Amino acid sequence: YLKMASRSYIACVLCQRAVQLKMTYRGMSTAAHQQPQVDFLKGALHRKHPGVTNLNTLRLPEELQVAALSVIHRAQIMRLQERTQSLTNFLWSRKRAIEDVTLKQKAISLEKELWEKEMAKRGDIDEQAVEDRIRKKVLSELRRTTYHWTPLKYDEDLGVVYMAARLAGAYAAVRRALNEIKKRDSCFTPHSLLDFGSGLGTVVWASHSCWGDSLKEMVCVDSSGPMNTLAERLLKGDDERGEPHIKHVYFRQFLPVSPKVQFDVVVAAFTLSELPNVKDREDAVFTLWRKTSSYLVLVENGTKEGHQMLMEARDTLLNRRLSLTPDQRRCACFKPSHSVFWPCLFLTVFFLQCPHELMCPKLAHAPIVPCNFQQMYHPLPLPGHNEQLMEKFSYLILTRADQAKVETQRDVEWARLIAPVQPRSRHVHCRMCCPDGQLQHLVVTARKHGRDVYRCARNSNWGDQVPVIQKAEEDILSDSER
Repeated sequence: YLKMASRSYIACVLCQRAVQLKMTYRGMSTAAHQQPQVDFLKGALHRKHPGVTNLNTLRLPEELQVAALSVIHRAQIMRLQERTQSLTNFLWSRKRAIEDVTLKQKAISLEKELWEKEMAKRGDIDEQAVEDRIRKKVLSELRRTTYHWTPLKYDEDLGVVYMAARLAGAYAAVRRALNEIKKRDSCFTPHSLLDFGSGLGTVVWASHSCWGDSLKEMVCVDSSGPMNTLAERLLKGDDERGEPHIKHVYFRQFLPVSPKVQFDVVVAAFTLSELPNVKDREDAVFTLWRKTSSYLVLVENGTKEGHQMLMEARDTLLNRRLSLTPDQRRCACFKPSHSVFWPCLFLTVFFLQCPHELMCPKLAHAPIVPCNFQQMYHPLPLPGHNEQLMEKFSYLILTRADQAKVETQRDVEWARLIAPVQPRSRHVHCRMCCPDGQLQHLVVTARKHGRDVYRCARNSNWGDQVPVIQKAEEDILSDSER
């Protein structure tokens, strides 16, 4: 019995020493691997760290939802549920119109291919007959394979269908995009707003939810008269004699002409996709940027087409800025013919949601996957709608503000999460777009990256920012190694 007790005692002592040695080694290993810590939290909780920009499941403002349901019920649209689903599918699958130059090149290439096939055949050929046959084949193939873009013309009925289909989703996307500004530039208080392609006025409601009554002038521009009428009805609670729930809102069918008129915030949500060609989109982006004094916000569907339209706009402004001479980039350019100072259009182009100004890395890899984000929301309580839906969207925020004022933290770099975070036991998988313009799949651990970075990563999600972690070969995995 004594021998057994002695052995047990010795085993316990050895076990305790082994544990002590293991803890000592782990502490030394942690000290060796941890990155230098920076106080980027500034007293905030890990789940509310400065990089968090996601919102909880959103609901429409009560006044807006009541007004929308009233408008829809009074309209008595036949087959509303079917038409709503059809319009939703159409808008989501919509592509850009093919450019004339691209169509011509495609026709020439196809014609050349068909001629080569004909010439390879033996025997005499009737060139005129072959030419006619090839022309018909080319036209037939182009009709079959070319996307036929058509503009949407909204009358009152289609406007109501659009309201049932897209009001809540569009509100959620815009509200989430504007929250990026509110979170990154908390001192920013806008007084004026321009909504280009305003539709049902969702930008006004989302902006009012962000900044309240600080907005003293909101100009909504939409070429569709019936849509402007519906937007006004929503503001007045579907009561013609009622007072608008949000004041200082003005509706126009055309943009203000004067180049001196600028707005603190300019928004174009789901509008670029309604323009027929790349030149019109470029002209629209230039015009909106001229009218921006602080922030320009562009929002589109989270599809490849939507993402690529936003990258077109991004590259358009960057390329124009780079093409200017140093003299042309001065903060103010004197225009003798108008005797006014115009603000320089391209002095500062800083992107809030992109951690870099390089080419989007998602466009550099095949197959192309759009850079998009998601926001949960409660749709209108109509037949066929689920309790909760997810809005997937892409957005671009450009600012003239000083970069130092809108950076989350100047002494630490932040990367954008471009996919859902995958928490595992004592480690987290993070796929992110980094400030060096590269996509990285990193495994974050408390031992290697520090407790604060690790807990921030666990409490972040798709679309949030996380502090940049130094690359380590053992931390970078391919998707097949998850």
